[in-house]
Amino acid sequence: MSVVLERSLGKSPVTELKNVGAKMAEKLAKLDIHHIQDLLFHLPLRYLDRTRISPIASLHPNFHVVIEGEVVVSDVTFGKRRSLAVRVADGSGTITLRFYHFNAAQQNNLKKGVRIRCYGEARRGKAGLELYHPEYQFVDESKPFKTEANLTPIYPSTDGLTQVRWRQLMEQVIELLMKGRALDDLIPEALLKPFALPDLKSALLYLHLPPQQADVYELEAYQHPAQKRLIMEELLAHNLSLLTVRQEVKREQAPILPPSKHLVKSMLAQLPFTLTNAQLRVGQEIQQDLASGHPMLRLVQGDVGSGKTLVAAMAALTALEQGFQVAIMAPTEILAEQHLKNFSTWFEPLGLTIAWLAGKVKGKAREASLNAIKSGEAQLVVGTHALFQDDVEFHKLGLAVIDEQHKFGVHQRLALKEKGKSLSPHQLIMTATPIPRTLAMSAYADLDTSVIDELPPGRTPVNTVAIDQSRREEIMMRILNACQQGSQAYWVCTLIEESETLEAQAAEVTARELQAALPDLKIGLVHGRLKSKEKAEIMAAFKAGELQLLVATTVIEVGVDVPNASLMVIENPERLGLAQLHQLRGRVGRGTAKSHCVLLYQAPLGQQGKKRIQAMRDTSDGFKIAEIDLEIRGPGEVLGTRQTGLMQMRIADLQRDAYLLDDIKLWANMCEHEAPHISEPLIQRWLGQNVRYGQV
Repeated sequence: MSVVLERSLGKSPVTELKNVGAKMAEKLAKLDIHHIQDLLFHLPLRYLDRTRISPIASLHPNFHVVIEGEVVVSDVTFGKRRSLAVRVADGSGTITLRFYHFNAAQQNNLKKGVRIRCYGEARRGKAGLELYHPEYQFVDESKPFKTEANLTPIYPSTDGLTQVRWRQLMEQVIELLMKGRALDDLIPEALLKPFALPDLKSALLYLHLPPQQADVYELEAYQHPAQKRLIMEELLAHNLSLLTVRQEVKREQAPILPPSKHLVKSMLAQLPFTLTNAQLRVGQEIQQDLASGHPMLRLVQGDVGSGKTLVAAMAALTALEQGFQVAIMAPTEILAEQHLKNFSTWFEPLGLTIAWLAGKVKGKAREASLNAIKSGEAQLVVGTHALFQDDVEFHKLGLAVIDEQHKFGVHQRLALKEKGKSLSPHQLIMTATPIPRTLAMSAYADLDTSVIDELPPGRTPVNTVAIDQSRREEIMMRILNACQQGSQAYWVCTLIEESETLEAQAAEVTARELQAALPDLKIGLVHGRLKSKEKAEIMAAFKAGELQLLVATTVIEVGVDVPNASLMVIENPERLGLAQLHQLRGRVGRGTAKSHCVLLYQAPLGQQGKKRIQAMRDTSDGFKIAEIDLEIRGPGEVLGTRQTGLMQMRIADLQRDAYLLDDIKLWANMCEHEAPHISEPLIQRWLGQNVRYGQV
């Protein structure tokens, strides 16, 4: 142990502990445990009370208990499965210990007259209450036998690591901590005092060795001050990490882009409507960033149809007027094509050149696009993740506009940022998935946020109803009537399995069924398995009014704008997240006609399904829906799995601990100004390898 005592726990590898070799280190690494300090921050999931012996007569089912008694009968029984049944009595009553996996030695040891102490969960069995495969020890009457002085922790684990092994590891680590081994307490006392929080060492010792009188319910609800101490430290580390990234980016040089004198005015003059006050306000916020000489990092949130693309177009024209290139990137070809169409309509009359780059652009066409981008001939480049690829070289990239950014992996966004050569491009990120305030404050603390909270005049609210599948034919007739009166409709198919092939099959079956039931209607079908060209042709025919009903999978979730479509049926809405349902519903109500969304659900509905459908009926406010979605699904799901590198927290939980975020913001500001030296070690302790993910 002498070697271990010399180094801080944060720098000592786990292999310095007794009986921890390469194999054990590998198992621990699966849980992101590399140093001895990491073991200290690997907190118990729950606690068991082994501090007192319970009389057998007082036991209740489903409680973990310690009992002590004498074996009165020990027999092998044969039922559906062979088992060893050991009857134990303590004077107050009897209980059966049942073992399905046992050997001859165990059977011989557990013989009549032996005194044992057992620990396990009492459950109802064949012979009244039973303990299945309990832990047990033999009691030697000549030696005093103490009950455990502390509650017993149960640790999150991985294959090949038993709770007994965890306790052996933790005993060594706790011994080191008690011997005064270096563990930096990084939070200044001035921050802890107002919250009556303990120092780091006291908090960790309490959580790994809770005293007999500790409140198990308080601990398991993460309400104890020792837990709050660690939660706040972890949230602070995440916040500081994002602020550090932001400062690094802001220190870089970016193009100085003064307000556009000609191009923006010329584009706005072509439009048949005026901008909303919200669009003007957000446009102004972007303009200030572009003129600062430091890279803009701005997230523009706005509900479906609030006019985010037009705001992005004004920013693009500001960069183009100064001779810089602009990249517009979308997660799907359908959405990228929609952008291409919009930007071509607005920009081509101004004499600007647009290049298109997506996975389907191959051969000579791709080569021509790459050359135009490299030479600078292409001023605006619209595309999908194909823009990230190594062979894409920009002449002078000044602004990157990223749509629905949570659908891109972190590394991809990093790759686009690095295409800016000597100057860092400005980044404008758009999302139609409103982000709850709690997530915006934590996952996006490195971004300035703008909200377009006003819909353009003429948009009509969508009336949402929930109807059982048993009334399917009635809905078909409703669609027939609406289409015969000149409206258009969507019928969206969803599947539990995230499989394009299965979804495509489901949509094909539904399209055939609808065509048979409604032979007078012109019906189109679009799904993820179609070639992009076919998808585009079908969408164009629907937009032109040549098709009355469009059967689709969730590929139409983003970016499709058909003002005449005023009715949408979503099958099995209980299978989708709220944000996705809200996005889909945003495809209707884009014109002046009264619009309806029918949620065609399959009874009986589960608890979550009921909550989602109720939320869709109650509100069309994207931000309210986002808060409910966060409540139902949790932050990792809401942000999208690829984004959760930032969100994998060890102890903190953004939902449970959201009430602390305002205080954390204050802590972060105080640390920045009064204790900047603690940022780096704090970030390293809690985020380790995940830090660079923020730099996008």
